[in-house]
Amino acid sequence: MPASAEISRTVQRHRQRIEDLIAAMTIEEKAGQLNLLADPFRWMPTAVNPLDGTGDPARVTAMIRDGKVGSLFNGIGAETGRRIQQVAMEESRLKIPLLFAADVIHGLSTIFPVPLAEAAAFDTELARRTARAAAIETAASAVHQTYAPMVDVARDQRWGRNVEGAGEDVLLNNLLAAARVRGFQGDKGLDDRDAVLATAKHMAGYSAAIGGVEYNTTDMSEQTLRGVFLPPFKSAVDAGALSIMSAFNDVNGVPASGSRKLLTDILRGEWGFEGFVVSDYTSEQELVAHGFAEDGRDAARLAFNAGVDVSMVSGLYLDHLPDLVRSGEVSMARLDEAVRRLLHTKAALGLFDDPYRGTDVAREKAVVGSREHIELSREAGRRSVVLLKNDNNLLPLNKGQKIALIGPFADDVENVWGPWTIWGAPERRVSLEAGFRAAMTDPQRLTVARGSGVETPLNGGIAEAIRTAQAADVIVLAIGESQKMSGEAQSRTEIVVPAPQMALVDAMAALNKPMVILLRNGRALALEGNVKNAQAIVVTWFLGEQMGNAVADVIFGDHGPSGRLPVSFPHKSGQQPYSYDRKTTGRPATPGLDTEEYKSRYRETTNTALYPFGHGLTYGAITYGPIQMESDQLQWTGSLDVAVTVKNDGAHAAEELVQLYIHDRVASLTQPGRLLKDFKRVSLRPGQSEVVRFTLTARQLGFIGADETYRIEPGLFDIWLAPHAQGGVTATFQLIGPASVSDGR
Repeated sequence: MPASAEISRTVQRHRQRIEDLIAAMTIEEKAGQLNLLADPFRWMPTAVNPLDGTGDPARVTAMIRDGKVGSLFNGIGAETGRRIQQVAMEESRLKIPLLFAADVIHGLSTIFPVPLAEAAAFDTELARRTARAAAIETAASAVHQTYAPMVDVARDQRWGRNVEGAGEDVLLNNLLAAARVRGFQGDKGLDDRDAVLATAKHMAGYSAAIGGVEYNTTDMSEQTLRGVFLPPFKSAVDAGALSIMSAFNDVNGVPASGSRKLLTDILRGEWGFEGFVVSDYTSEQELVAHGFAEDGRDAARLAFNAGVDVSMVSGLYLDHLPDLVRSGEVSMARLDEAVRRLLHTKAALGLFDDPYRGTDVAREKAVVGSREHIELSREAGRRSVVLLKNDNNLLPLNKGQKIALIGPFADDVENVWGPWTIWGAPERRVSLEAGFRAAMTDPQRLTVARGSGVETPLNGGIAEAIRTAQAADVIVLAIGESQKMSGEAQSRTEIVVPAPQMALVDAMAALNKPMVILLRNGRALALEGNVKNAQAIVVTWFLGEQMGNAVADVIFGDHGPSGRLPVSFPHKSGQQPYSYDRKTTGRPATPGLDTEEYKSRYRETTNTALYPFGHGLTYGAITYGPIQMESDQLQWTGSLDVAVTVKNDGAHAAEELVQLYIHDRVASLTQPGRLLKDFKRVSLRPGQSEVVRFTLTARQLGFIGADETYRIEPGLFDIWLAPHAQGGVTATFQLIGPASVSDGR
């Protein structure tokens, strides 16, 4: 449902009340509505937010009573939520309900896979379901808004916040942005008891930070901005998101939180967004450090006039908006507009009908951490696992084998949730050891040793690991990143397995036993040495509370691996930023020819990925027949059906993800070598084949032109039906039509 329809459907009965409130408010009360503070009454998550200096419950209570606070964030709990709301509803002059928000990124109490891991499932319905479950728990905990989903397209794996998004591809980001918004907000309206307001973040270009350095500047063409980084936000808005969070970074010299172009001209003028924009944590105050504003007062003026409606934590709006309005630097109309947007959203959430929604303690106990949600966490976990390599069909393992589970994550529970977990239940975390023992026919045939810390060696650790592994039939190495190495402010110069763990891997490889690598990671990694050379490599990400069980489900073959990479695993860290849809350049390098000179390539490696976007093996053996097309021409207003027969020649059932890529041979602007346009999943029994069909239209073949509009141009196109972005069967077709069409999209 579009945002405008959502507002009009639920706000009509309160529209006059809202106008009466705005008319009755003082300038100070209007500024207070736009003041968002950390919740000091319920636990303040200092692990993920810096201290803000406002955490005095008595002080904030007085501010609520005086109409100086409109929203609180990162506190949960039905009982206390009711008590806080009572202050607003019973002790303040205007009795406007507070809006409660929280960072519910991949689950509230029940923790699901991190968003990047879930993106590997290539399953929009799964993403909707996990967001729906998170919303049910969140809404029952007296929280009305989540600061998710993050929809930043991320193409530099050095950047730590890759873990919060959907990877490097625009189409996948678009689809998952919409699915997650629908999941959080539900399909019954925002006033439904199980709905929470989704917040698409961070608008815009945040993930394009130069050098992958957190909070860094971004610099890009208008075509890249509009063709890569803005579409997922548009997708979220079209799906009904009524909140947008502005970004920390600058874009081409203008801080995003001070960009009228982004937050007003595009977001509202072009897309028709009718919700409210909230700053990221003090991002409007940071206009001063950017050198864009003189001081806090100037920063408040610039951010507010640019389109940031609500100020997070800094207090700048409360401090400066009244004077800015009196001086004429901010118009009263703009102030009223921002307050109206927030109050309309509160009305859409049903807060004017029931300000105490979500404060039923009995319901909170019934739905938070429910068995249904825990089972969904396990399902989402196993569907997110990606099998990169499986030489000699080492996997699945036999449940009766002697297995040595080695590595810093072998028995670890501290790193199963992943970053941005605040309210999970520690007692429900399942380690790999626990998951393996529960799956094996004789749990005593599993031996365990850490062997190394994550970033530091353990005294005697390698010697212990060798002793543990010597009697085993197979070694399973659980290595990679801790959850503190991914997430906000966790940029890395080298996206590799840390050296102490590499030493452990080398020692295990020297035993000459079959070896499986289980990677724990929140980004793509550059695999080296004996990690790269292991017989089997599995990407297990951070899968949430059921991680041990989810991995065991796949490793022992109870469920086949079905995940695919949403990010490219490079040969070298120095290839970053890297994405599969790079352009060929005028001197394209030939893949596999490592000695080519005077070509666009590095001396040390080719312009390919070690494991490309979309890659993921199954326990089957999948083959592709030739592309079948009804015609080699696509008419401008018609469609083109394309198909491929895929067959499972293996001994295990398998799920194959067939991906459709195109390349525009000649265009008015140079085009990527491949672009994903569709994908379909097919389940195949051993020996089974199936025809997978797609339908292409001309509208799928356009791009952002030099005039900054969406253009469709006729000509010759390559098409691939493929298991990943570096393979597949190919054909060509001709798009027939006028010279070009611009639809202004």
